[in-house]
Parts: sequence; structure tokens; C-alpha cells
Amino acid sequence: MITYHGGAVPVEPPKIMPSERKLDFGEGFYTTYNREQAIRWSERVAARRKTGVRIVTEYEFDLETAEMELQIIRFDKPDEAWLDFVSANRNGRALTESYDIVIGPVADDAVYMTVLLYEQGVLDKDTAIRQLKVQELFSQVLFHTEKSLRFCRYIRHETIGGN
Repeated sequence: MITYHGGAVPVEPPKIMPSERKLDFGEGFYTTYNREQAIRWSERVAARRKTGVRIVTEYEFDLETAEMELQIIRFDKPDEAWLDFVSANRNGRALTESYDIVIGPVADDAVYMTVLLYEQGVLDKDTAIRQLKVQELFSQVLFHTEKSLRFCRYIRHETIGGN
């Protein structure tokens, strides 16, 4: 299975990256099955770093073997379990520690607004989940442990823009 990472530099080999921000699934190495999503991630990184350099790196992810050897949690849709998991991670109560890999929908800007309104008590859980179900969500894959990175093999990278 092919996954992509969007950023300002090629990541070869893949590696766990610490983050100053609290992310959907906690710290680790994030990829997506959707190349366009990776391009958008690279644009956000370029804007944040003010570099203009946008790179998409491609990997082969051996999910079948990983499922036999690792602890993996998968969220197929933005349901109550996903909402609770993302909210906890984004609020510093990391739930990722029990897992090597986490797979599930991305809380991008539009999705994150719904999650934020839920966290602030503006939306109740049922309303938040209803709103999330009508949005187009792409999956992300978090490689949370060094052991998980054995199943993510660098293929190539492409410069999308910048110098």
C-alpha cells in the first residue's frame, strides 16, 4: 500500500518526529493514503516555515504484515471513539501510547473546527458526529513507534514547489 508524507524536506528514511503542537493521534510520523492531502500538508509546512519548499515523499506501507506483528488501532469513520481519541490527544491526554500505528480520518481545518466546538461544549457529541459524517475525510496513518517504521519503506520524493 502506498502512503505519502507532505513537508519541506524529503524524509528518508521515515522517522518519528517530535511536535510542538498536539496532533490528532499524538507524536510520530504521519502519512496519508491521499497524495493531494500530502500536497496540502506540504503547503501548510512551507507557509509555517516561510520556505516555499514543498515536498511529497512516497512510501510503501506493509499493512498486512504490520497487522500481524504490531498493535494497531483503526478508525474507519469519524464516530464517537474517533472523536474521543482525537480530542484526548489534542488536549494533551495522549491515548496513542498503547499503539504502534494509528489509522483513521484526518481532522483537517474544517473537521478540526467541529472537534473544537465539541471540546468547548458548543456542540454535543451527537451533533458533532453528524457534522463530521457529511464532510469529506481523508485517512492518515501515524507510525508511533520505532518498531512500526520497519513497515514503512521510502520509495521516492518529489519537489512540488519552491527552491
